[in-house]
Amino acid sequence: MDTYRAFLAIIISFIILVGYQYFFVGFDQPVAVDGQTVQSIPQPSGQSGGIATTSVPLPAVVPQSIAPVQVVTYDRTPKEILVETDLYTATLSEDGGTVTSFVLKNYKETHDADSLGMQLVKTDASQGFPLEFSWGSAVAGRILYNSDVQSVYLSEGQEGQLVLTAEAGNGLTVVRTYTFYNDTYLINMSVKVINGSGAILQGIPQIHQVNTKFETSISPAKRFLFTGPAIYLDESLNEVKADEFEDAPYVLQGSIAWAGYESNYFLCAVVPTEGNGKSFTMQGTEDVARSQLAGSLDTLQAGMEKEYKYHVFYGPKKLKTLKSIGFSLDRSINFGWFDVIAKPALWLLNTFYGIFHNYGIAIILVTVLFKACFWPISQRGMKSMKNMQKLQPKMAKLKEKYKGDPAKMNQEVMSLYKTYKVNPLGGCLPMVLQIPVFFALYKVLLLSIELRHAPFLLWITDLSAPDRLYIGFDLPYLGGLPVLTLLMGASMFFQQKLTPTTADPTQAKIMMFLPVVFTFMFLNFASGLVLYWFINNLLSILQQVLINRDKKKPVPAG
Repeated sequence: MDTYRAFLAIIISFIILVGYQYFFVGFDQPVAVDGQTVQSIPQPSGQSGGIATTSVPLPAVVPQSIAPVQVVTYDRTPKEILVETDLYTATLSEDGGTVTSFVLKNYKETHDADSLGMQLVKTDASQGFPLEFSWGSAVAGRILYNSDVQSVYLSEGQEGQLVLTAEAGNGLTVVRTYTFYNDTYLINMSVKVINGSGAILQGIPQIHQVNTKFETSISPAKRFLFTGPAIYLDESLNEVKADEFEDAPYVLQGSIAWAGYESNYFLCAVVPTEGNGKSFTMQGTEDVARSQLAGSLDTLQAGMEKEYKYHVFYGPKKLKTLKSIGFSLDRSINFGWFDVIAKPALWLLNTFYGIFHNYGIAIILVTVLFKACFWPISQRGMKSMKNMQKLQPKMAKLKEKYKGDPAKMNQEVMSLYKTYKVNPLGGCLPMVLQIPVFFALYKVLLLSIELRHAPFLLWITDLSAPDRLYIGFDLPYLGGLPVLTLLMGASMFFQQKLTPTTADPTQAKIMMFLPVVFTFMFLNFASGLVLYWFINNLLSILQQVLINRDKKKPVPAG
């Protein structure tokens, strides 16, 4: 039985601390409308942007290769329009009507005291900027707009508009209207295409994005977390890895709620309305990902116009914020299989933070609360282990007596369990039952933006970063001293010493080595995760001490 327990503990530890990121993060794969993965679609040479024709009927959606960025010269210098709200500062350009900068005021780039706000647009002119619009070959590539304002400044309760107008050629006029709100990250965007050419024109509306990684420095524990194009398609989150679209365009088609680019903490998404999202095409590399959100083919008679409406969200992946906005944006926070436990845990975390204004204290209280819920189950499991230990002398005699008759030995052992009301699986069952809760809390502490740059106390100033106390000089590999991680390892060692065991000396040594393995595994984990594990160990030690003090009559030796 102890061999089984040792094996189970090692396997569970491996899954939780090593295999979890690989096997569970990004587990969902892109699927098309018919449930089959959509492969890259070969593209005709020489096409880009969209299609315009007056005679050849087109299908509802024609996926296209994403045109490379071209150098465009104008007869005047495009103006930059500054937009400032209480939540962000953005810069939009008359060159293509794109967003050239979007800085979040309430989130910093790094944890440094002098760090600037979090910049979500990190591409340059050579790479291109997001939110460019195209409509057939008549509006393909960047065009120069005229802005109706120089800047937009908003304060509490206000909203403001930026109207960009351009003559796109072939008699087409494009009017882009951005509507900003002071108290939300959501932006309304409409694009009106007016056909003044005197001929019938056809085109597909497309919103183009180009993105690169928001955060350049990522801890080793988070290197498996997804960053890249994401789409909520047919009520399912699809996170597309770079190797899917590096060699050729990768296309997803279906009912699109939103599409964009995400990291662990931030999201840049476009929400199509009124059926304006039919396909999402991705192309590029892991460093620079290009995408386009396309609608259906439209035909404009001479003198007619068509308006396309979208919502744009550039902001933090905070569950409460995304839920209040709607459009299924909250599904970008992927807690996976344990969502039903993770979301209440996050709610508790934020509730305790609202009272104590410290996420470290909130983590401790959530850990205590969950431990209290499992206390009776753990109590029975620990008592079962202690009783198993008391039975060892009797079991040793039975094994010696019936060593030549395994069937009889097993029968007598089971009879012994029944006589003294001992469940041989009693010590394992509580561990198994708590695994889903651990996974849920693990994901909450790993994915929640609330912990990003959140201080606890003393040297722990960022619960999303590894625990390090700097001692005047850099330690090899570590930099600073991982005090909390070492305390966690020590608590685990002490817990092992207190836990009753029926193992032989070799197995006992293997189990005592487990805290060392855990300590090394936790070195680069976020300090919030280490804090959770450390407090959980302390509570388990307390429970084991109380059980070990139980003065009930021991099992008779005879």
